[in-house]
Amino acid sequence: MSRALPHSPPAVPHPPPTPCSPPATARSPLGTLLSGARHALPVLPVMAVIALLGLPIAPSGEGGASIADAMSGLVVLCCAVRLVRERRRPLSPGAVVILALPVVGIAVAAAGAASPGAGVTGLTRYLQIFVLVPAAVLLLVRDRRDFRLLAWSFVALALWQGAVGVHQYVTGTGASYQGEDVRAVGTFGPTDVMGMATVVAFGLVCALALALGSGPVRQRTSAVVCALALLPPLALSFSRGAWIATALACGAQLTLAGLRRAVKVGAVVAAVSVILVGGLGVGTAMLQERVDSITQVTDAPDQSVVDRYTMWAAAVDMWRDHPLTGVGLKGFPDHRDGHASLALSSGSDIGGAGTAYSKQPLLSPHNMYLLVLSEQGLIGLLTLAGSWLALLVCALRGLVRVRRTSSGTVAGRGRPAPSGLDCALVACGLLGWQLVDFVYADIGGPSTVLTGVCFGLVAWWALVDPASPVSLASEAAGHPALPAPPAPPAPLASRAAASPVSTPSPAAPSPEEASTR
Repeated sequence: MSRALPHSPPAVPHPPPTPCSPPATARSPLGTLLSGARHALPVLPVMAVIALLGLPIAPSGEGGASIADAMSGLVVLCCAVRLVRERRRPLSPGAVVILALPVVGIAVAAAGAASPGAGVTGLTRYLQIFVLVPAAVLLLVRDRRDFRLLAWSFVALALWQGAVGVHQYVTGTGASYQGEDVRAVGTFGPTDVMGMATVVAFGLVCALALALGSGPVRQRTSAVVCALALLPPLALSFSRGAWIATALACGAQLTLAGLRRAVKVGAVVAAVSVILVGGLGVGTAMLQERVDSITQVTDAPDQSVVDRYTMWAAAVDMWRDHPLTGVGLKGFPDHRDGHASLALSSGSDIGGAGTAYSKQPLLSPHNMYLLVLSEQGLIGLLTLAGSWLALLVCALRGLVRVRRTSSGTVAGRGRPAPSGLDCALVACGLLGWQLVDFVYADIGGPSTVLTGVCFGLVAWWALVDPASPVSLASEAAGHPALPAPPAPPAPLASRAAASPVSTPSPAAPSPEEASTR
């Protein structure tokens, strides 16, 4: 008895497979530039603030707002307009508390100022640098791509200012130093001798972090070249405080990135230093004398160090008279002579770089912590320094989270660096540099607005990035009541495989079909 074979349906020709994505077309350089500009549109105002610091500064000993300060006001305005249009909660409650904490001490000190004008001026400046500009930068940066773009902007500004500074040293057109116009000050002039040193140090810290990250080899190589190129102008700034802060910040970055890599990079930097100083003789005599003066600040201090120690003692004496609220914003110059000893000079000598010789009055103690302590008291110091300490702790915890969530990758052991490590190192390095430099300097001058941008970058990493312990994304992951951030869209090929119109899997055979097989 023959067994009947099941009737098979006629074969249906399958349509040709459709491509999952349209074929790639060559994009012109102009199209690539326009596409990148559209993506970077929210952070373009912040980049404009950085770029405007590359313009020459009119020599003036009276201070005042610069064009970069005016642009920072537009940045705050753009951020406010964006928040109103989107109508969303951009920050977690913990982030708001950390950012707004300095307002308490600043407002109390402004109320105790000697005059309403001084109180308003000081209140505006402190809010600009430590609250408004950092908050605006934090809210305008959307992702790590924007963060890296601003970090490269720091590097570009540093290269420009450094090139101007080296030219000033070589041609003898810089600020006056030991009777010669050789001090590199960039476009900031002799009235802000720390301006170029600050900018170059920020760029060096960012370049080193980008070199230690997980970007493409070409990008990391460019960052290494930029970092090495920024060493000579930093040395020619003759700023001992910037040297110390940069050395400590870069050392901390190398240690956080991996001990083996720290040893390798340290060897390269030592070799380059030997070549530049020993082989090429870059500023050998002056640099050696300036370096030696770092260890002689207690044994044989020069007049600038004596003035600094005298003003430090005067700031502490002011705080003792007003321990809680200080003498009020902008009150240090008015109370200086009543608390300083006779060792204080009448002012610092400035000249060169297109400016005639003159005396610059000593209006601050050149120590941010003592300035806040004398003018804002314990309330101001605890709120301001407490905010900085919270940012530092959150930034370091974010770095630890990045390293833990990168599948066990460890930098410096033959494996790729964790994704996001460069951003973490930029934030920790910038904040570490600033906290150390505040021991030798305070706010003032056209370059001060860059400090606000720096704190904004640090705050974004510490408070908004998904690796941050207080970001909305982290809270949504740990609390189901909060909406979790949307997942990134799946690739088109994966969606096609999961779509109901895709080729169905063969169904299980029926009992009749099983018996005929």
